[in-house]
Amino acid sequence: MQPRTPRSRKRHLAAAAVASLALVLAGCAGSSEAPEQPEVSLVDTGQEIEQVTVAFPGSLANLYIGQESGILNYNLAATVQEGLVGQDPDGQIVPALAESWETPDDTTYVFTLREDARFQNGDPVTAQDVVFSIERAVDPESSPGTYYYLMNLDSVEQTGEREVTVTSKTPDATFLVGLSSAGAVVVTQQKYWEEHGGNIGTSDSLLLGTGPYRVTEFQPDSHVLLERVDTWWGGVPKAQSIRVNFIPDASTRLAAAQKGDIDIAFNVPISQAQEWGKIGDMRVESMNDLSYVGLLFDQNVAPFDDVDVRTAIAHSIDREAIVEKLLRGYGEKATAIMTPESLATAYDAEAARTALAGIPQYDYDIEAAKQAIAGTDAEGLETELTYPNTGPQLGIAAQAIAESLKEIGLDVRVREVPIEEWLATIGDGEHGLGFMWYFSTTGDPAEVNSYLLGPGNPNGFESDAAAELITEANALTDPSERAAKLLELETLGAEEVVNAPIWWGKSVTAFSNTVGVTDYSPYTFTTVWGANLFAAETE
Repeated sequence: MQPRTPRSRKRHLAAAAVASLALVLAGCAGSSEAPEQPEVSLVDTGQEIEQVTVAFPGSLANLYIGQESGILNYNLAATVQEGLVGQDPDGQIVPALAESWETPDDTTYVFTLREDARFQNGDPVTAQDVVFSIERAVDPESSPGTYYYLMNLDSVEQTGEREVTVTSKTPDATFLVGLSSAGAVVVTQQKYWEEHGGNIGTSDSLLLGTGPYRVTEFQPDSHVLLERVDTWWGGVPKAQSIRVNFIPDASTRLAAAQKGDIDIAFNVPISQAQEWGKIGDMRVESMNDLSYVGLLFDQNVAPFDDVDVRTAIAHSIDREAIVEKLLRGYGEKATAIMTPESLATAYDAEAARTALAGIPQYDYDIEAAKQAIAGTDAEGLETELTYPNTGPQLGIAAQAIAESLKEIGLDVRVREVPIEEWLATIGDGEHGLGFMWYFSTTGDPAEVNSYLLGPGNPNGFESDAAAELITEANALTDPSERAAKLLELETLGAEEVVNAPIWWGKSVTAFSNTVGVTDYSPYTFTTVWGANLFAAETE
């Protein structure tokens, strides 16, 4: 999740009352196409960089992804800790701490660890450290934010000096990526964990991993300092240090960039993209970020356990207006949870969109919404819709949706909260209506919908049929057959209006022209991106 949001990802949103949906979106009016940015060609100078300053749009309370699993936590951890495997710029599984692996059958994975794998304190990585880390990752108490990735884990054991064997309960196409740092596994030293009583990722304990950078300072709500190490099996990075500043306020971040104090800014607000593009010696790049935005309904909270109420709300979302006026070309209307790009191995772009559009849809129709809600316990309902301070576009969309819901008799109070607070509300059994803003770190088509529809989902949706479809899909190796099964899953969820998809998004990132990153892709910042930075100059 930002929950990766998850992948996940704010600034102050004016709280003035809005008279109508049209007025809400008119304030965001602009071209429906993303503005073109001047093309910048960079040259790698080969020089070292003393420090790269990165601006995060939100703060972190804990650095361990098992405890706090927002996309920013994943971005930070990606260049500090590693799993057994990793991902390349195309999202394909590649070796990480394991130099190789074998699959003697469809539920067994035998990993051979790198002989030169070391922790950042210089100690060698042992097979027992890997076993220990996986056992912690699958423990809901130790890792409540990520354990669900490994719910299909059957066993993990050391089977040789540098060999670890992991088995799944059933054949699972997603199992291997779950053993990566984009999934649930970030290998740490057992001794280090035990010395801190498992309370890692704090300002006192920090993190210990095997990546190219080590955390040397962490002040929640302020910054994290990363220093490069010479223990990483992949070599020594060019940037000597990376300072990550937490700057939740959009205007403050923009002002810092204008003063030249920022080298990389994550999640530039869409409404400010043009302003960022005007900063001299900076470039703004947008990238499909495999993200999904929609409403979720906690069925443990009445009246959201009523499918008619959920249907009425789904019909009250003007997705086309939101995408055209709010996203300004940095996203598209979602017809499902899966993104078209996640189905790339089964369909080309056009075919993927056609297949996803075949899932039951709830078009914007206030009259249909009124009919659906008539006679339900939701009439006159007062409720709250929170959104994270890292997503200002969510706040504007929330205001628009709240205005529409007034027309069907629902009083929805929109409230911006810190991202940590928002994450805690998801599926808490108290907030019946909520946003799901999920950045897929793996790119697998089953990642997001299995989380939102499968066992233990935050919607309180219980379905043996959904669980069976997920199991069947993950047992398939043919991409087309697997996609067909996942479309069945999405159809089941849509018929029950378990979720209300709104849009698939893009991320906007600003870079100083003095810093380049190799192989920029949707997976860049969920891999060891610190090692891919280089000193640049424009041609």
